[in-house]
Amino acid sequence: MDDEPGLREQVIALRRAGMSRRQIRDELKIWNNDKLNRLLRGEPPPEWTRRPNAKDDLRAKAREMRVGGSTYDEIEEALGVARSSVSLWVRDLPRPPRRKPAGDRQEYMERVYWGPRRELRDRERQDAKSVASGEIGRLTSRELFLIGVGIYWSEGAKDKEYSRRECVTLVNSDPSLIGVCLAWLDLLAVDRSKLRFRVQIHESADVEAAERFWAQLVGVTVDRLQRSSLKKHNPKTVRHNTGADYRGCLVIKVLGGADLYRRIEGWWSGLVVEVGRLNPYSREASGPVR
Repeated sequence: MDDEPGLREQVIALRRAGMSRRQIRDELKIWNNDKLNRLLRGEPPPEWTRRPNAKDDLRAKAREMRVGGSTYDEIEEALGVARSSVSLWVRDLPRPPRRKPAGDRQEYMERVYWGPRRELRDRERQDAKSVASGEIGRLTSRELFLIGVGIYWSEGAKDKEYSRRECVTLVNSDPSLIGVCLAWLDLLAVDRSKLRFRVQIHESADVEAAERFWAQLVGVTVDRLQRSSLKKHNPKTVRHNTGADYRGCLVIKVLGGADLYRRIEGWWSGLVVEVGRLNPYSREASGPVR
């Protein structure tokens, strides 16, 4: 039997005499490893069979380098070990602070690597924009009309069942979009005297400079602008729209624009119907026509 007392006594005696598992196996012809494990259970191996961990010194050196601020790449290269080993050895240590390249290296990387790549991306970006710009061609009045309807329905104020506001009001920070909207209103024969302009901007910005910019863009004097709406500054909010180029938004309002608003809504509904006719799959996505 596997646990035969006499056989276990022999195994233990040979073990204590300093034999390894292989030697005991060959001596007693025990070819089953599970059986040999049961017979040796609780009996420690002789000291000479214990292999020292060859990587103990590397592990200690890796931890020393990590504490000194070395990166995984530097430790890998210096010790000639795999990244997985480095990670296992030092993952409990705090990550060293990120180092900035030395002045000469930083200048070299900017001149040889970052700079040329950035210039290439900029050229590719500008080339793509130039090609796309040329694809527009000459704009017809009808095309401008449809563009304006789409822009207004995206950016303008809309009437809601819970908030009746049949008025034509549009707010945007993009000067080019404001210019297109003004051209669209001119196309619709909206008299410029019926337009009111107001700046919306954070109180911490240069309000006067913004007012001058928008007034010049729409072709009026600053005193023709309505009183600017100032947004209260919140120091806890991280804003990226700051600096000299930040000019807030311009509000365009058409006086007595209820009838024009109804026509805009009707034009948009007509567009939805036509899109549904051309592409039946868009009907459900566009929703019911009001």
